[in-house]
Amino acid sequence: MKKINYTFLLSVAVLFSACKKDFDLINTNVNFPVQVEPNLLLRQVIYDYGEQMSYEGFVAGNLLGQYTTMVDFNLFDRHGLTQPQLGGNPWPILYKNLRDNDVILAKSQSEAIHKVYEGPARIMKAMMTQTLTDIYGDVPYSDALQGLTGNVTPKYDNQEQIYTGEDGILDQLSKAIVAIDTYSGVQTLQGDILYFGNLQKWKKLANSLKIRALMRISDRDSEIALDVAQELQSILTAGNYINTNSDNAFFQFSNTQPNSFRMQKLRTGDFNLYVMSQTSDTLMQKFNDPRRDIFFRPTGGNPSIYNGLINGINASTTSITLNNYSLAGRIFRENTGSLKCNFMTAWETQFLLAEAAQRGFVAGAPQSLYESAIVNAFEYWNVSMPSTYLTVGNAAFSSGDPLEQIITQKWIANTINGYESWIEYRRTGFPHFLPVAASLNGGLYPVRMPYPADESALNSSNYSAAFAATGGNSFNTKVWWDKF
Repeated sequence: MKKINYTFLLSVAVLFSACKKDFDLINTNVNFPVQVEPNLLLRQVIYDYGEQMSYEGFVAGNLLGQYTTMVDFNLFDRHGLTQPQLGGNPWPILYKNLRDNDVILAKSQSEAIHKVYEGPARIMKAMMTQTLTDIYGDVPYSDALQGLTGNVTPKYDNQEQIYTGEDGILDQLSKAIVAIDTYSGVQTLQGDILYFGNLQKWKKLANSLKIRALMRISDRDSEIALDVAQELQSILTAGNYINTNSDNAFFQFSNTQPNSFRMQKLRTGDFNLYVMSQTSDTLMQKFNDPRRDIFFRPTGGNPSIYNGLINGINASTTSITLNNYSLAGRIFRENTGSLKCNFMTAWETQFLLAEAAQRGFVAGAPQSLYESAIVNAFEYWNVSMPSTYLTVGNAAFSSGDPLEQIITQKWIANTINGYESWIEYRRTGFPHFLPVAASLNGGLYPVRMPYPADESALNSSNYSAAFAATGGNSFNTKVWWDKF
């Protein structure tokens, strides 16, 4: 008969009991926190969203906005938008930062000590959501960012609801203003690299973003339960929006890593793929605009000549001598400490209000608003405006179609924010873009970005409905607000 070693069994039992008792503690890495303080997250969201979308705006948005063109590896420039190369896939950037921002918003609503973050978090949510939906159209929104509760397949909301529905873009901005106005705590806003804790400037940003959103949907005014003109006039009358460059929402890049503009970090061969577009060349010559010297370099072959290239050449059949064309300016590579990542500016707000006045939405002098916007835009880019720029030549308000002038001047100032200019072109038709040389889209100009391929695998049932609604995820299917 076998003897049982009770001492051994007891030792094993004690061992397993001890392991079970402290299992969670033992297997928790104290150096890898699962909760992040809002001040650290706010800094991260502002910087990551701004830095990544500035890079995206340069390498992809500027192609769609026809500021630059590529001399090689240019399928995206030829409007093969399903083939992004150095850039052209902002979806993960936007959702990552929306996710992190929602952590801030949740903490601001559940923990009194973090209440000060509610207004800025709502403003950031509205701003990033507008970028997302204006690029793609219908997107996951009301069900999105709920992975922790088990919803990893969110439905796609229609763009109208994203703009005008409860907790949509405009509602988030209104709630942000209320949160700022009613905040009575003693805690200050930390991690704020835009306004360094000044909540009143955040409020001005919210109102300027409202102006942008209202003008974006203004052609749908008669179809929605919202009086766009009344809303715009109310903001204009109150005057609490970004109206001077001192109130601009931006952060400054540095000349050295790690906070330099990312184009500085690319190898020379990649940077040299981007040259002045023929559209930029034509418009800079039309206005005799000295900002050309900031945005571009003269040709290598002749330092007194600037020369642009038509967008979307077939690089496999067209030979280009780089020396004959103007590369992007030094501010995007050698001197990035002079470059700002701008979220919203006085000149953009004033151009939007100039358009609103010209279209009769608000009472005001469109010419005065237009001219103030140009003055602020030159100041923003640290370029002296010629004394006759507003009175003689094509920039004078009386010299052409006022709406075309307003949008075109906004386009010039918006260099680096290429996606925004592409969006405004889709809304207004200005400035006049040139057909690409070797289109991969049947000669049609794209009016939305296609959903990324991952969506069909990771969110298949909801993606299928969005796929059908966009004509097979076509980049020729207009988004809701686009009536041009």
